[in-house]
Amino acid sequence: MLGWIAEWMVFVGVMALGQFSPGPDMLLITRTALAAGWKSGCWTAIGIVCGLAFHAAVAVTGVASVLSKGGRFVIAVKWVAAIYLIWLAFQLIQSGLKSERLNVGAPVKPVEVGWGVHWRRGLLCNLLNLKVAVFLAGVTAPFLSLQSSPGGWPGLLWATIVLEGLMLWCLWVFLLQAPAIRGLYVKMAHWIDLAFGFVLLGVAIALVVLD
Repeated sequence: MLGWIAEWMVFVGVMALGQFSPGPDMLLITRTALAAGWKSGCWTAIGIVCGLAFHAAVAVTGVASVLSKGGRFVIAVKWVAAIYLIWLAFQLIQSGLKSERLNVGAPVKPVEVGWGVHWRRGLLCNLLNLKVAVFLAGVTAPFLSLQSSPGGWPGLLWATIVLEGLMLWCLWVFLLQAPAIRGLYVKMAHWIDLAFGFVLLGVAIALVVLD
């Protein structure tokens, strides 16, 4: 029994590192949490986790090995994902260019946007990125072959990916609400938006240029 529990704990640690690695999901959550507050940040995280749930299912069932070989469908989805990320990037860049110097003494006022918008942005940001499924397949493959695994082991790995992602990303959203961090964002909002926008633009370009 201790064997699979130890393997599962290792899997939890590996997934935590993967979920906090730089990427479009983390950029989107961070910027949304800073600009629009914890509710919007959490809805973005929930949307991303919904996409992650699909990719995790693809990974634990072995379908990701098919996606890793490419093909017209994969190429088409990569271009759709790149276009969507470019659209998000230009929104951030436009926001950064139009922002005036903010009143540092004024309280941060979250941007009033419906929860569905944030959820949808998070969902599409993750769902259109097929590399997430391929990455998860690579991480889960060694654990799926565990000889002493209990019944329902693939389901446990899937639940771990989804629930850990939800908990860690929502925790990250709440940490970003610290007064010192929000105060820094108030002072540098336009520069942060520009930086996030250009990084997201680079991610979009890399998505279609790099294998």
